[in-house]
Amino acid sequence: MRIALCNEVLAGLPFDRQCAFAAALGYDGLELAPFTLGDEPHLLPASRRTEIRAAAKNAGIAITSLHWLLKAPEGLSITTDDKAVRERTIDVMRRLIGLCAELGGHVLVHGSPAQRRVPDGDGGMAARQRGEDAFAAVADGAKRAGVIYCIEPLSKHETGFINYIAEAAAIVERIGSPALRTMIDCSAASLTETQSPAELIGQWLPRRIIAHVHVNDRNRRGPGQGDDLFAPVFQALEGLKYDGIVAVEPFDYVPDGPGSAARAIGYIRGILETLPRK
Repeated sequence: MRIALCNEVLAGLPFDRQCAFAAALGYDGLELAPFTLGDEPHLLPASRRTEIRAAAKNAGIAITSLHWLLKAPEGLSITTDDKAVRERTIDVMRRLIGLCAELGGHVLVHGSPAQRRVPDGDGGMAARQRGEDAFAAVADGAKRAGVIYCIEPLSKHETGFINYIAEAAAIVERIGSPALRTMIDCSAASLTETQSPAELIGQWLPRRIIAHVHVNDRNRRGPGQGDDLFAPVFQALEGLKYDGIVAVEPFDYVPDGPGSAARAIGYIRGILETLPRK
């Protein structure tokens, strides 16, 4: 498995320094939040895409994935009943798939809770169907681009649409595309699911429906900065021979972004060194 850092943690640094800093800490890759690249990241010019690839290559670090996909441009939604907004949103999703592939990434993680809100009452069912239809609309494009598009279950504090892995798995199975999967966000799972993240890995990873993992504490800090235990998470992943990406995704940076990133990778590498290799 490879350990990546979600790059918004270092958003105060120029991108080339983000790459160099993460590589120096021992991360294998960066997971990019498109909004950190500009107000219209889906329309990045070819010259900027070349610069991003070159910065990562020069630092010796991979661009593994994209996440937090729909924060920019403003006004997007997969669940709205405004057809024009929904069509624009799907266009952005498709273009971000192309961006991910062009930058060398292999996974997109669709969290974006603000852009998948559902109304209360009867309107909620229709909104949920529109959200599912949006995932179906981009699945073939992901397959053609050779990337995996992951639906991210989030906590009920963030959204009312897709809180459990079982919900995301049901959507994935109904759509039936090999390019559409789900993933585990440890913070969200710890707040919402009845099972621990390690137990969820044991249940779902063998079904080949989990294609990505975010590690973060339920207190929204990095792994090792709260009460949640992550050794069982990595033991479960190693035991099932997970060879994908584990991305560090804190939201509360203590003492600051660079310090949070440094503490997380030291904690994780310490766990990995103790695991038996099979």
